[in-house]
Amino acid sequence: MLKPLTLTLALLTTALAGPASAATADPPSSLTWKPCPQGGMECADVPVPVDWAKPDGRKITLKVGRLKATGAPKGQVLVAYGGPGAPGIAMTQQLSGWWTKLRRTMDVITWDTRGYGEQFQGLSTGLPCAWTRIPIAGVPRDDADFGRLSDTNRGYAEACRLKDPELFANMSSADHARDMEAIRKALGADKLNYYGASYAGFFGQAYARLHPGRVRTMVLDGTLNHSTADWSRELEATARSNEQSMRRFFTWCASNGCKDVPALWRRLITRADRTPIPTGTANVAYRAIDLQSFALGLARQGAPAWQGLAEAIRKAAKGDASGFVPARGARYPDQATPVTECTDWPRPATRKELTTTLARLRKVAPRHGRRQHLALGHPQLHRLAGPRHQPAGRPPQGPPAAAGRGRLERVRLDPTRPVPGPRQRRHPLRRPRPHPLRHQCLRPRPHRHLPDDGHPPPEEHEMLRGRL
Repeated sequence: MLKPLTLTLALLTTALAGPASAATADPPSSLTWKPCPQGGMECADVPVPVDWAKPDGRKITLKVGRLKATGAPKGQVLVAYGGPGAPGIAMTQQLSGWWTKLRRTMDVITWDTRGYGEQFQGLSTGLPCAWTRIPIAGVPRDDADFGRLSDTNRGYAEACRLKDPELFANMSSADHARDMEAIRKALGADKLNYYGASYAGFFGQAYARLHPGRVRTMVLDGTLNHSTADWSRELEATARSNEQSMRRFFTWCASNGCKDVPALWRRLITRADRTPIPTGTANVAYRAIDLQSFALGLARQGAPAWQGLAEAIRKAAKGDASGFVPARGARYPDQATPVTECTDWPRPATRKELTTTLARLRKVAPRHGRRQHLALGHPQLHRLAGPRHQPAGRPPQGPPAAAGRGRLERVRLDPTRPVPGPRQRRHPLRRPRPHPLRHQCLRPRPHRHLPDDGHPPPEEHEMLRGRL
C-alpha cells in the first residue's frame, strides 16, 4: 500500500571526485539472454538465495528483462515500477516508448520482483497465493475488537505463508535491494544506475543504505521517505499533504463555478457520519470515511478530475452518491493483503497506540488528513506478516544533486542526512502533481540524468524549489 504518494524525490548520487566515465570497462556479464515469453525484449535468469542471510541455502529465480539500446550503449539502467509486485518486464514492454531517448545510449534493464508471480504477470519465483484486496478496516472500538482484527489478519496471512514460509518471510524492500545487487553483479556493472517509481523508491533507498559504494546514479520518483528516524513526523507530513490536496480542489472551485461545493461537502460528510448515502448500485451506500477516501483520490488527480468531483458532491448532497462509485474494481476503499509493506513499516502493537496516532493526525489535519493514510492501513498490517526489518545505516554521503518529479510536496535538500533531517523543508507547488505513471507531461526524463554525470539541468533545480 502506498497511498498517498506525498514525497517526490529524484536523488542523483555521484562521486565527489567527478562523474563516472561511461566508457569505463565493466566486468563481463554472466547472463545468457533469450527472447522473453511475451516478445519485444530479451530475458535472462538470475538465481538468488531465498534468504539472503543463508547465501548457500535454497535458491529462487529472478527473471530479468533487457530493452536494448538503439544506439551505441554507454551503460545500462535498472528500472522498477513499484507496487510492490508490479511486473517490471510486462510494464517495460507496455511503456517502451517512455524510454526512447534513454535507449539512444543505454540498455534498459528491469526485473519481476520476488514473490509476486503469475497472478501479477510476474516471471520470477512467486508465492502460490490468491492475492486479494480487502476493505480498509474501521478503527477498533476496544481492545477486544483490536484482537479480533489481529486474528482476522493472521488468517489472511497464514493461508499464504504456509505455502512457502521461507519466501513469505523474505519479501521486504531490503530483500528486493539485495536482489538488485545480485542483478548488478550479473550484468557485470561496476556501479548501479537506478530508476524507481512509487514503492520501488523504497527499494532504491534500501539499496543506497546497504550498498552505498555501488550507487552511480539513482532517480526516486513519487515515493515516501523510507525511514523511521522520526516516523511520527512522516505520518503528520502525509496527513498535511492530504489536507492540501482537498484545499487545492476547493480553491479551484472558488473561481470555476462551484463555490457552493465546499459547504455542500461539509454538510454531506456530517450527514454520512450518521447515515450512509445510497447509490444507484444495489447494496452500495457510502459512509463519510468512504466518501472522503474517494474524494481525496479524485482531488489528487488535479484539474482534469475536479469538475467531475464537484458534480459527484452536488449529486451526493441530494441523496445519491453514485458519482463516487468507481467505474471498475472495488466499490469500496480497499487495500491489498500486503507482505512487503508489513515488513517495511512500523505498526501499532496496541489499540491505544493506534488511537493516539490517529488523534494526533486529526489535530494536525482535521478534515481529510487521515483518509487514504498509512496509519489507517496499520491495523491491517498488525500480525499479517512477520517482524519488520529494514536496512540500517545511512545513504551514501554527498551531497548529491536532486530534482523533483511527479507530485512534489516536500523534499529533503540533503538526502544524505537521516530522514527526516534538519534540512528538510516544505515547498508547496502552485498546482497538484498526479502520479508520473498516469500523466504524460510528468513522465520522467532520466535520459537527462543517468547517462553522464547525473546532475540535473538548472530548470530541474527550479522544479525542486517548486518554482514552476
